[in-house]
Amino acid sequence: MRTRTLGRTDVEVTELSYGAAGIGNLYRPVTDKEAAAAIDAAWDAGIRTFDTAPHYGLGLSERRLGEALRDRPRESYTVSTKVGRLLVPADGDGDGHGAGDGDDLANGFAVPATLRRVWDFSADGVRRSLEASLHRLGLDRVDIVLLHDPDDHAEQALDEAYPALERLRGEGVVGAIGVGMNQSALPTRFLRETDIDVVLLAGRYTLLEQEGLTELLPEAAARGRSVLAGGVLNSGLLAEPAPGATYDYAPAPEPVLDRARRLKAVTERHGVPLRAAALHFPLGHPAVASVLTGARSTDEVRDTVEQLRAPVPAALWDELRAEGLLAPDVPVPTPRTTPLDTPHAPLDTPLEGSPSPTERS
Repeated sequence: MRTRTLGRTDVEVTELSYGAAGIGNLYRPVTDKEAAAAIDAAWDAGIRTFDTAPHYGLGLSERRLGEALRDRPRESYTVSTKVGRLLVPADGDGDGHGAGDGDDLANGFAVPATLRRVWDFSADGVRRSLEASLHRLGLDRVDIVLLHDPDDHAEQALDEAYPALERLRGEGVVGAIGVGMNQSALPTRFLRETDIDVVLLAGRYTLLEQEGLTELLPEAAARGRSVLAGGVLNSGLLAEPAPGATYDYAPAPEPVLDRARRLKAVTERHGVPLRAAALHFPLGHPAVASVLTGARSTDEVRDTVEQLRAPVPAALWDELRAEGLLAPDVPVPTPRTTPLDTPHAPLDTPLEGSPSPTERS
């Protein structure tokens, strides 16, 4: 598994990262055994970058991830978590449920609603959130900390939360800091106004849509910062664009569904599954360090890795451009010269043909 360095930091990420929302019981329950097996499968495939958050299953994702990684050498993997939501005992006025009253399904997680989320982008909130995350993970440090969904809290996140993260990075408590969002405008502002290392951009730079290419990705590349591309299947639409498929966690509008079908028709003419092309696509941009995908089972992990192993011919991208499904200036991946299923490189091994550590993004 190839690796890249985030921005100007020493933090390494594998080009495929494991998103741990699924093992936080996203939409449906997952057993402890299933969660552990999924992480084992990711590890066996060479994945060494794992992303979680307190939001995912009210801390369940962090606890399960920490348990699965506990006996692995700490220097051999990278963990990312997030701040911005504190978990406090439920008192009846939280996210739709009182203490012990049902599950956290209003937020998409099948877990008992014994806790509730409280937005907090204050400096104290950042430190309290990180301390709680470290406790749940069973770690003494994490490698990456992201401000999680500060859409409605932009000024506090910029004025209070970001300086707190900058101090933590300066103290060596974390290696890289950034922001994780489903939009590109505010993360672009962070790139311009702060010294963040990385943006986790979910759903806005995919084979289906390239909103992030307007400002965010060029800004990141120009400043030597990195982007983690999340949501590359657009909520499952690029896994199978059939009636009832979701887009942005809601039923896909017919024009969006039709575009996805057209993409699928082109990729299949070249013998490439749509989801394989979707996984490859973001890695064509020089600012994208890793593609982050979620998985709740060993089968999902293995399928994702298999799709990234699949060769994607240059002619496929050419036809997408000819069909008007990709703009002429959208960067695309070059055909792989090293298969993904070769033994993974250690985390301090540069990418084949990559620039020096100070030049990587």
